[in-house]
Order: sequence, then structure tokens, then C-alpha cells
Amino acid sequence: MNLTARPLATLTLLGLGTLAPASAQSIAGTVTGSAAEGIRISGWAVTPSGQAVQEIVSVPINGGKFRLELPAIAPSARAQTTLSAQNVSWPGVIDPVTVSAPVQTAEVKFFTYRDTNRSGQRDDNEPLNEVTLNSGNSSVFVAWVGTDVTVKANRGYEATLKRGWNVFLVDVGRAVKVSPFADTAQVSLNLGR
Repeated sequence: MNLTARPLATLTLLGLGTLAPASAQSIAGTVTGSAAEGIRISGWAVTPSGQAVQEIVSVPINGGKFRLELPAIAPSARAQTTLSAQNVSWPGVIDPVTVSAPVQTAEVKFFTYRDTNRSGQRDDNEPLNEVTLNSGNSSVFVAWVGTDVTVKANRGYEATLKRGWNVFLVDVGRAVKVSPFADTAQVSLNLGR
């Protein structure tokens, strides 16, 4: 028996255990306003303060439409934070906040950028512009979690997240309504130009 192969196989299996389950999550939508040539819509893992850390998904806008396919793998370790009641800055969350258990998480925010060199990814000289994806009166919210967790907050906010990628619609009014995202949701991006 090759003794060096066994530890490697064990490490490989342990590494696979940290991956999120396969994800078939996708967000398709239409764009209103004019999109300049080379504009891409992208989802980025962000810090709790909203700074973009890792591009998770990016697609060109074609014919006023887009389809974002979330990956089946977890975001990088540098894009993850430990979720706690003190650092939840998600849309619609107002103190007091409770988190059922500490968990590794990554929040995704959406940005557009002009892919000037047509590389299919953002380069440092291509500025990010934060945008919101909407479905009716609700905004689209995406987060990855390492294990199942429930987040509750003021005004009826309650989100139950399963291990891996989660997509929700968040409607902030007198109460905060968090609903699971359905593939049939009509999503729009207003570029306003």
C-alpha cells in the first residue's frame, strides 16, 4: 500500500466536505434603460461593510436580458465571514437580531461594469457600479452559508438558510417579508439611462 496516497485521499475527501451542495440556483431577468456596449452584470461576495471581495458570477447583458447561474462551490475563505447577531447587515435587518448558530457566510451584492477589454471578467481599471435586482416591490438577496441557520430580526424578519447558496426576495414595508426565490419570479434591473 502506498502510504502517501492515503493521506492525500483523506484530505481530498475532507476538502469535498467543505463544498456547498450542487446548486441549480439561477436568476434571470430583464434590463430597463440602455446598457452600454460591453456591460456585464456580476454578483460579488462582499464584506459586512459592503466592500466587494470576490466575483462569484458575471455575465454579459444580451438583448436586454441576463441569466446569472450561481456556482456549486463555496466562495473563497477570504470572502467568508462568521455570521453573528452583531454583524448582520442584510437588507431589511433591524435590531434586535438573533442568529440560531454561528456560521460561515458570504453575502452577495450585484454590480455592473464595462468589460472594456472583453476578457469576460473584471479588471482593476473597470469600475464597479452597485445595482439592485428587483421583483415587484421586493429586492433579490443572495447569501451562502456553511451550515443551516435561521436569522430573525425586528418587524417580522425571518430567513431560514440551508447550507450552500440561498436566494430570497425581501420586501421591506411596515413588516419585513422574506420569501424564497422562485425561478418564475420576474426580475428586473433598472439602469436608468
